[in-house]
Amino acid sequence: MEKAKLDRINELAKKKKEGTLTPEEAEERKALHDEYIAEFRLSFGAMLDNTVIQYPDGTKKSLKKDK
Repeated sequence: MEKAKLDRINELAKKKKEGTLTPEEAEERKALHDEYIAEFRLSFGAMLDNTVIQYPDGTKKSLKKDK
């Protein structure tokens, strides 16, 4: 996600905490937040797909989901 969008999310979050968020800003905040969460889930899923657990007996198991 671009830095400008992250900065805008933080700016809107601060305004929400202060209680001065307009309905239009609330919609914008929701849309940006949903976009951020979607990107986070993709990134985190990719990280888990490349993670391997090694057990004490030396066996390894991937966390990749079987599809």
